[in-house]
Amino acid sequence: MAIGVLTVDDQRIFQRAIASLIDAAPEFVRVGAASSGPEALELAAALRPDLVLLDVRMPGMDGIETARRLAAVDPRPVVVLISIDALPDAEAALASSGAAACVRKQDLSPRTLHELWAANAGQR
Repeated sequence: MAIGVLTVDDQRIFQRAIASLIDAAPEFVRVGAASSGPEALELAAALRPDLVLLDVRMPGMDGIETARRLAAVDPRPVVVLISIDALPDAEAALASSGAAACVRKQDLSPRTLHELWAANAGQR
């Protein structure tokens, strides 16, 4: 059974890169793509993804607030915060948002997806 992934990033180049990454990981399938926090909330409710890859820095509602709202509505998906830079206070971001992990975008790979899923799927 495929693991449905919702990607959330306001930059098209990263959306394309993440789509290629998911295509290279056979157990994962991208079920949707959002470019903002409000759009992510809408799509998550409609698509019920298993995993959400969520950019931290977006205009308007940032990834941390989006993760909080996702967790309040449906705590089931594993939410992973992604950012081009390491978050200076990643522990606080995770604790306040309900996200499972923080990963730099350049560290994402099919292997990383598998590791994140294996480490966090059973906790949801």
